[in-house]
Amino acid sequence: LASSCGDGPRSSPLWFLYEEERIWLFGTDKDSFIQRLLDEPRCALSIVDLNLDGGVLRHVGVRGIATVHVVNSNRLKRFVGRYLGNDEETWNKWFVENIVDPLNRMVEVDLETVVAKDVSFFKTGPNLAK
Repeated sequence: LASSCGDGPRSSPLWFLYEEERIWLFGTDKDSFIQRLLDEPRCALSIVDLNLDGGVLRHVGVRGIATVHVVNSNRLKRFVGRYLGNDEETWNKWFVENIVDPLNRMVEVDLETVVAKDVSFFKTGPNLAK
């Protein structure tokens, strides 16, 4: 996530969820990226799919407007499930208690522009990318 403040641009690596043709991010009131988006909702995101051994490199760049909401517990579960799997019983309890449970804000990014590039042939050539 790229955002800005009075001191200039900032970049925050974040997990994300794509639903309803929007990108959803999660944080807390204490997170600096939440505060920056409240002050300046214009933002950009870069999503990269990289498999160096297979020669795969795909990139999506997004510009949009962020709206900060109170967290929705159902969306939060889908967000966490995207990374930890859908079976909540298998989720690391320490991670849930210390990282997931404190999340009280979600950011809805309304996509204004999207640019997608697939340069997967960078390592092996256009006919050999896996």
